Amino acid sequence: MDEQILVTRSSMPPYEEYIEAIKPLWDTHWLTNMGVYHSELEEKLKGYLDVPELSLMVNGHMALEMTIQAFGFPEGSEVITTPFTFISTTHAIVRNHLKPVFCDVKEEDGTIDETKIEDLITERTVAILPVHVYGNVCNVEAIERIANKYDLRVIYDAAHAFSVAYKGKGIGNYGDASIFSFHATKVFNTIEGGAVTFREPRIYDKLYNLKNFGIRGEEIVSDVGANAKMNEFCAIMGLLNLKRTDYAIQERKKRYDYYTQCLEDVEGLRFLRQKGVATDNYAYLPVLVGEGYGRTRDELYDILRENGIYTRKYFYPLTSDQACFKNKFKKMNLKTARKLANEVMVLPLYEDLAMESVSKICGIIRANG
Repeated sequence: MDEQILVTRSSMPPYEEYIEAIKPLWDTHWLTNMGVYHSELEEKLKGYLDVPELSLMVNGHMALEMTIQAFGFPEGSEVITTPFTFISTTHAIVRNHLKPVFCDVKEEDGTIDETKIEDLITERTVAILPVHVYGNVCNVEAIERIANKYDLRVIYDAAHAFSVAYKGKGIGNYGDASIFSFHATKVFNTIEGGAVTFREPRIYDKLYNLKNFGIRGEEIVSDVGANAKMNEFCAIMGLLNLKRTDYAIQERKKRYDYYTQCLEDVEGLRFLRQKGVATDNYAYLPVLVGEGYGRTRDELYDILRENGIYTRKYFYPLTSDQACFKNKFKKMNLKTARKLANEVMVLPLYEDLAMESVSKICGIIRANG
């Protein structure tokens, strides 16, 4: 079999650069507990993301779980969210002893359908948790109007939206808080990591307590917390990768554009991407394999795999349909979300993906359409 082409590949700085950058750790032996590199990365990310407040976390999931916890919602309260997302989004709600209420999504971009949110609000609703899926930006204005009308919190899962700006503002400025993932597969990574952005400065102290056992001094534990701190090795990786993120996005765009040029006229194939709404980070390349194409999504997935090309059915099944959640929560009409889940395929995309590989992938897709 030819060389395998994976759906993604981690961005990394030159080996020598990282080794040189971590050398000081052998002098200080300060490896974690909010060291100098942790603090430096927090400040640099605030500037890059254009946000007033930011708290680093060990990963994106804990960023979301602890952000929900920081707002102190009563146990059993309801959170309106989307089922068309990575399972982490739903887990974070449930692990906070809250109930997810699943709202359908929009067919054009996969984001939560804001026109259907109000019908799901009850006296138990405390928050809306939308997802900027694939970096496609939710209708933040409409969601804000609904939240203000019903006095609800808005927490955005922006795990896919690093570096995205909307109307000249970093996407992390919208809602009461937004969370980002810096997992190895993301546009910007710290190996493992995440962050929370927010407007209210008091949230920083609450998140600090939650991620550091509530320790506020050598003999003072002021709150019940966990351990979700980012270590210094990850922070250094983040500092180095941040310097090359713009380059990585530019390279991803070249490959994205090549895909679209090759595939935009294929009948039954549609790119699930917003146009002109916000800046794009080219984090993912989702296409819908629908009616009119010569194969089903699953058939094309298998054909590509047989040729050493590893795509993802991302997201299939819906989180609401996963074994751990089936029949546990209120039944909702999720017709559009299920349609997207049955048709979506994420194609390989990363900064050093060979153009010859893109050409090969497109050739196979065209030949089977």
